[in-house]
Amino acid sequence: MGPHEPFRGVFPVLLTPIGDDGEVIEEDLARQVEFSVEAGAHGLVYPVLGSEFQFLTDTERRRGMEIAVKTVAGRIPVVGGVAAPSRQVAVECAKAAADTGVDAVIALPPYISFGNRDENRAYYEDVAAAAGRPMFIQHTSAGMDARFLQELLREVEHIRYLKEEMQPSAHQISAVLAGIGDDCDGVFGGGHGRWMLSELHRGAHGFMPATEAVDVHVQVWEAWQRGDEAEARRIYRHLLQLINLILSMGLPVCKTLLVRRGIFTSAAMRTPGTGALDAGDERELDMILEDLRPLFRV
Repeated sequence: MGPHEPFRGVFPVLLTPIGDDGEVIEEDLARQVEFSVEAGAHGLVYPVLGSEFQFLTDTERRRGMEIAVKTVAGRIPVVGGVAAPSRQVAVECAKAAADTGVDAVIALPPYISFGNRDENRAYYEDVAAAAGRPMFIQHTSAGMDARFLQELLREVEHIRYLKEEMQPSAHQISAVLAGIGDDCDGVFGGGHGRWMLSELHRGAHGFMPATEAVDVHVQVWEAWQRGDEAEARRIYRHLLQLINLILSMGLPVCKTLLVRRGIFTSAAMRTPGTGALDAGDERELDMILEDLRPLFRV
């Protein structure tokens, strides 16, 4: 693939809609894509941790990327998730993602048993080569230090971006950006946007929350880009209660809110052992929704 304009802004992670029968609801997935575009997303990501990618079949992962690419129809970039437990499996995932026409790829390092430095480097070199397009490293808990991440960004062809979620993520972003210059096209934040403002202060180029309030995340981004930090903080305060509930109860909160917004027809999870929201959680979500609703664009 040829040169591209550097990715900037809010690239939400699509959740995987699951029916009561445990199967993927493809119509809901396509509707979520369209909703995200209409809400002002600058790009989309699928399938990664927020998509329950570890619990999807290879066919489901590929089909989901195909649906995203087809529904987006070139309006915004699509970043395909290609992480796997080993280098060999991730290479196959990267080839499959490239065949769907995604604009870029993203991968955690080996995520069941962490690799050492040499293993992680070989993993990223081979996956990036197999994808043949701009690549994000997603860093959550593997303990890859800033110097090693800088090396990958500087030295490995196609690795141009980092999604940094290793806590404290804001400190990690500062450390990686220090002296990296043109060897990196962008560092994005994650973690449901909980450190979004601090990360913006430190030079973050974008964010990958989930989709349930993407129109609100976009308004934080837009206010910041206008130089209006006070407005960015005002809008962000409305998100904090939602972020807190998500950090407590996980992805069922995101899926339930998508049901409330008419995007999903089911809040079921594929992940085994996931706890459901109880009546108290549902009431809390009611109150959060009342506060957020004036900021919704779709």
